[in-house]
Amino acid sequence: MAEAARDAATELGGRPCDLAVVFVAGDLATAADAVLDVVDEELAPTQLVACTASGILAGAEELTSGPAVVVWAMALSGGASVEVTALTAEQVDSGIEVRGLPDADEDERTSAVILLVDPAQLPLDVTLRAFEQRLPTVPVIGGVASLIPRPDPPLLCRPGTRGGAGLALRFRGVDVLPCVSQGARPIGPELTVTVGGSGAIHQLAGRPAIDVLRDTINELPEDERGLIQHGLLLGVAVGGASDEQEPDDYIVRGLAAADTETGAVAIGAPVEVGQTVRLHVRDPESASRDLVDALRLRREAAGSARIAGALAFTCNGRGREMFGFDDHDADTIQHELGPVPLAGMVSAGEIGPVGGRPFAHSFTATVAVFLS
Repeated sequence: MAEAARDAATELGGRPCDLAVVFVAGDLATAADAVLDVVDEELAPTQLVACTASGILAGAEELTSGPAVVVWAMALSGGASVEVTALTAEQVDSGIEVRGLPDADEDERTSAVILLVDPAQLPLDVTLRAFEQRLPTVPVIGGVASLIPRPDPPLLCRPGTRGGAGLALRFRGVDVLPCVSQGARPIGPELTVTVGGSGAIHQLAGRPAIDVLRDTINELPEDERGLIQHGLLLGVAVGGASDEQEPDDYIVRGLAAADTETGAVAIGAPVEVGQTVRLHVRDPESASRDLVDALRLRREAAGSARIAGALAFTCNGRGREMFGFDDHDADTIQHELGPVPLAGMVSAGEIGPVGGRPFAHSFTATVAVFLS
């Protein structure tokens, strides 16, 4: 623990620590308070945030078994700031209200929000819609705690609350590039929703959705039909219909249910009449290429700016289970962006923007790339 904190201090080069983010895995999750005591002593950060997880990303490694700690530290300059707020969810007459949201971005200096969530206490979709209303166009990146050390909380913050349903880290005056890799690629033609809503598609191009999807699959080349064994996915274009959709324009979801009588299919994403949808597949090769492409775009977008660090959130269904070997995402991030101070966690749900809107994902890697 102390070594991890000292390594983070070394990266700061003697500058005072304004923010330390700590991810704690394995048996150490039940001793997260003690871990923070050590980090506090070594780094003396102005703000200290921690989240427990089933595994962590540290440098080029992903540690998914046994106790592990990674410490990521930041020193701010030039009027930049970070504000940490604790979120709660309250039942009100109109439904669930998320409290503790950051203030509206009146001077438009907010560059990103890192969001850490206790899934048992904070409804994620409701929270993301609340952020979208409060801070429109601001990218929200983060993850859901994948190890809950009850009765201890998975989220800790100093100074302030010991726990909380969620923690939001709002960066102002800090250049942050969001990166989302859903690990899937489109196949088949684009299709238009002609009857649907509330997460269900009844008709595509004027025909029952089941029939259209079945015909589309039958018309695929044999090699693409074979990829469906990994799971049939549907991408919903964010922002409505367009003459030409890019792969990053789709929010990818699995087919949750199908009604053979009505021909409707249910997906875990909002859908509206006029939106474009397209079949997607996820396989190791596609997932690896998607992450590489996404990271290279961020490297290009950074231009001459230095990549100062990155926070990453990768699904607990990736790693060895998806790729057949360890350290895939962490090693890829280092290869494409690094060497760079990288910390992160294996998540039970990843958060990142698609089409400028915040979404929850699965089987995804989301990365916040910090520039200086």
